[in-house]
Amino acid sequence: MSAPVHHLPFADLEVLLQQIFERHGTSAEVARSLAYNCASAQRDGAHSHGVFRMPAYVSTLNSGWVDGKAQPQVEDVASGYVRVDAQGGFAQPALAAARELLVSKARSAGIAVLAIHNSHHFAALWPDVEPFAEEGLVALSVVNSMTCVVPHGAQQPLFGTNPIAFAAPCAGNDPIVFDMATSAIAHGDVQIAARKGELLPEGMGVDSAGEPTCDPKAILAGGALLPFGGHKGSALSMMVELLAAALTGGNFSFEFDWSQHPGAKTPWTGQLIIVIDPAKSVGNRFAERSRELVRQMQAVGLQRMPGERRFRERELSAREGVMVTAEEWAGLQALAG
Repeated sequence: MSAPVHHLPFADLEVLLQQIFERHGTSAEVARSLAYNCASAQRDGAHSHGVFRMPAYVSTLNSGWVDGKAQPQVEDVASGYVRVDAQGGFAQPALAAARELLVSKARSAGIAVLAIHNSHHFAALWPDVEPFAEEGLVALSVVNSMTCVVPHGAQQPLFGTNPIAFAAPCAGNDPIVFDMATSAIAHGDVQIAARKGELLPEGMGVDSAGEPTCDPKAILAGGALLPFGGHKGSALSMMVELLAAALTGGNFSFEFDWSQHPGAKTPWTGQLIIVIDPAKSVGNRFAERSRELVRQMQAVGLQRMPGERRFRERELSAREGVMVTAEEWAGLQALAG
């Protein structure tokens, strides 16, 4: 990565990204949702989902593959169930449109499900769930992706990277939040390694002939990723396909064809979010119990909680500004025109 030359206030970066999205065809509402997610990832050091993604967003919008002005249709279908048709747009605005209803149902019934279909999502997933934990709720989300992962024991790719994100409140501490791909490595991290000319650890992927490789360029040039943990990660990836696509009415990772839209980068799939109100079972004790679990994990030698690095990066960004490298800054200026 190039030497950092800019440290921007989070709000300034967010506004710049909003301007870029609107310039390339999104509504102001969609631009706000996408810019917040992208700027948050950059702020928290998740560079594979930060401004690194902006050229792909712009390319996708310019290709006509995704509707940047889509208005999600929210359906109240059951006491604990909300369904959203994203209308061929991005999933984040669909979540925003249904969020108030989803939280209301979770508070009332103790648990609620949000099923989003006809949607595009290739951003960080943890920003979708962390805000629920900040309100004292527990949240779990899954989203499937485009075909790029070989199921364990198979010969060809079928699944997406199919991430899982989880968030829970923790008394006196930052929420417990993790966001992990069910592939051995995130696709964006492979792209970054290829740009840097770096090799990957063993077990990440295969080349176009199906042979194991540590070369990220070989994975991207007709190769594929592997699931983490062999058959265990593969089973979780299958579960994500069923929950995020089959259950929501979205596309499986292998079901959409973007060949008529050169430049398209975002998978057209689905997303499922489950929100639980722990007050219904243990009153106000859940966050205290979370804190006790964290304390015991630290007592046995755990040095860093899952997701903790993001919070530390967030604190640093609040003090010094969000780091944007020379290369990234030049790219943003070009996209902004």
